Amino acid sequence: MDKHNPPEFHSSFYGPRFWPTWLLLAFFRLCALLPVPVNFAIGRFIGAIFYYLARSRRRIAATNIALCFPELDAQSQQQMVRAVVRNCGISIMESSMALWGQVDKLRNRHHMEGFEQLAALQANGQGVILLGCHFTTMDPAGRVFSYHAKPDMLYRKDPNPLLAYALIKAREQYLGSAIVFSDTRQLIKNLRQKHIVWYAPDQDYGKDNSVFAPFFGIQAATIVATARIAQLGRAAVVPYAHYREDNGHYKLVFGAPLDNFPSGDDVADATRINNIIEDMVRVKPDQYLWVHRRFKTRPPGESGFYKKK
Repeated sequence: MDKHNPPEFHSSFYGPRFWPTWLLLAFFRLCALLPVPVNFAIGRFIGAIFYYLARSRRRIAATNIALCFPELDAQSQQQMVRAVVRNCGISIMESSMALWGQVDKLRNRHHMEGFEQLAALQANGQGVILLGCHFTTMDPAGRVFSYHAKPDMLYRKDPNPLLAYALIKAREQYLGSAIVFSDTRQLIKNLRQKHIVWYAPDQDYGKDNSVFAPFFGIQAATIVATARIAQLGRAAVVPYAHYREDNGHYKLVFGAPLDNFPSGDDVADATRINNIIEDMVRVKPDQYLWVHRRFKTRPPGESGFYKKK
C-alpha cells in the first residue's frame, strides 16, 4: 500500500476514550465469522433500531426521497425511507464481513457485468477513474472487486482516529493505495501510474470548487474535480455501480468509458456526471445513502431543505 499519509496507530488508543470503539471493533470481528444470512438478519435488526433512534438521519432521508421521487405517494415514500434505513443497518454487517471475514467469503456470491471494458483499458496501460457513488454496499463491493483487480480507495478522515485506522488497515489487506479525498495531487499521480481509482463525487462539499447541476431534477452543488482530475491524470472515466440482489449476492456493473470528457464546460460535465449517477441510483434506490444532506448547499436566494422540525 502507498504509505502516503495513512492513519497511524497511537498509544493513546488504549485509553478509556477509545474503549467503546474497541468493543465495537470486537463486535464487528465476531459478526464477521457468522454465516452470511445471519449477518443480513442482524443487519436488518440494526436497521430497525436505527429507524427509531437515528431520527435526524431518518428525516434527512425522508426529505431527499420526497424531493427526488415526487411521483411516489406518501406511503411509498415512507416505505422507501424504511428500506433505506434498513439497508444502512445491513451495510454495517456487510462491511464487517468484507473487512474482517474470511478472504473467500463472498467469492461465490457475486457476478460482474462489463468488467471486460475495464480490463481492456488496463491492458492498454490506461489509468481509470471508477465513477461511483455512495451505495450502502461499498465495502462488500470492494472485497468482491479485489478478486479481479485492486483499485485504490479514497477516504475522508474520520473524527474517531482509532476507527479510521482500523478501517484503513482492514481495507489495505485487499485493496490498493489509500488516498485522502482532499489529496488531489496523490490521486493524479496514481492515475498517471495507471492505477484504478474509485471516485464518488455525489456528496455536497459546499460552494467552493462546485457548480450547480441537476440531480433528480433538484439543483445540487456538484464538484468540478471529476473532469479536472480525469484531464490531469490522463485517465479514462468508467461508470461503476454495485448492488445487493434479492438472493444476497452482489452485482458489479461497469459502463463504457465516457467519450468527450471532459468537454471544457464545467456545468455540462457536472450535469453529465449527475445524470449517470442518477441512472445508477434508480436501479436500486433504497440501497443509496440518502441519509446524507445531498442538497445542503442552495443557489443564492433559495431556502434550505433540511430545517429541523
